[in-house]
Amino acid sequence: MDPDSIRTAERVPHGGETDRDLLDFSANTNPRTPEGVADVYANALEESRRYPDDDYPDYRAAAAAFVGCEPARVIPTPGGLAAIRLAMEVTLKPGDEALLPYPSFGEYAREIELQGATPRFVRYDELCEIGPTVLEASALAVICTPNNPTGDAIDSDALAAFAARCADAGTTLFVDEAFLGFTDRSSAAELERENVIVARSLTKLFGLPGLRAGFAVASGEQRDALATARRTWSLGTPAARVGAHCLRRDEFVRDTRERVASERERMREALERRFDVHESDAPYLLCDVGDRDVSTVIDDARADGVAIRDATTFRGLDSHIRVAVKDRAANDRLLAALGVDNREADDREID
Repeated sequence: MDPDSIRTAERVPHGGETDRDLLDFSANTNPRTPEGVADVYANALEESRRYPDDDYPDYRAAAAAFVGCEPARVIPTPGGLAAIRLAMEVTLKPGDEALLPYPSFGEYAREIELQGATPRFVRYDELCEIGPTVLEASALAVICTPNNPTGDAIDSDALAAFAARCADAGTTLFVDEAFLGFTDRSSAAELERENVIVARSLTKLFGLPGLRAGFAVASGEQRDALATARRTWSLGTPAARVGAHCLRRDEFVRDTRERVASERERMREALERRFDVHESDAPYLLCDVGDRDVSTVIDDARADGVAIRDATTFRGLDSHIRVAVKDRAANDRLLAALGVDNREADDREID
């Protein structure tokens, strides 16, 4: 990390509501958690009287099976954000240039700048088309799939072709799959390319954002660099034990994917009666409120007990909100708070 850059950097806005009296649709986390989590956590808390095994063999084995790679390629991290920082620390130096998507997760630009590197913004849906001239001038390219906040997931063949072009240009490709677990798409970890680093977050899919568990996947020298740079005991014992437990709950993951897909479509149909809604593969929907004032839409929903994400904080968006996809009862409260009549969608489902 570049000391001079730290002094000029700023923090970026995120979803997540601190008022516990509000129903939080600003953060895209599963409202449910797998069975057995409380017991696993309680047992792990007692075991926290000793340092964890820094090799994390059980956690790495569970993570590897989840994304389809060898356990040796897994680098445990305390959340997806830690994987992002770790990857950028080992790939960027002051003066480098990095390609990143917009609109997309604001932490990418912040982490790039903290390394003293320069972000070069490219439309998220055009980044995979970048050619060799631009790639050769870039130390790093960032892909978010599904993209946050739009929700688009990148076609696997297109991503593989882009990874190959990055390799030819000597560019590291960083793929953030924080929300890919909500889909049945395969992980870029399966590409097993030495120029590709994948980041995963457990806490969104398994409804435990405060636990802070994630991992990176890499190969060859990149894997060795990440393993060396990773902080010792990077995961607390509760996070490692609960994380491994959650990663093996296949039925929970299947049920979550089915519920999110069904509720997302129902919500999209309802929300389109008032807003322009972006197609999504993720557990959230991006809505263009048009000529309505975004702050007013957010404040009105908040007055009805629902917090939603101001998406105008994302580069390139000036009339948007983002809403998470929760369970049916919560989603109905959101629709009501946004002044959306969803009775027609409900009637069609009953028919």
